[in-house]
Amino acid sequence: MARVVLRNPRREVNIDAPKRVKVVLRDLDLDPDAVLVIRGEDLLTREDLIEEDDDIEIRPVISGGAPRRSGAEAR
Repeated sequence: MARVVLRNPRREVNIDAPKRVKVVLRDLDLDPDAVLVIRGEDLLTREDLIEEDDDIEIRPVISGGAPRRSGAEAR
């Protein structure tokens, strides 16, 4: 079994392995475009295989930045 730690909210599940990332995301009802799948320091793609004894972390993708200023505020 592989261990999967999900963030936000935090929970931990064990999955049967080997299994492709895209299958795990589907099984967990997660949008592959909305999460990052990480093994150690490596980002995984949808086609990567999760193996027995892997520790995987799934984090939501967070984007942002400074709000856009307009007019006199931008100067």
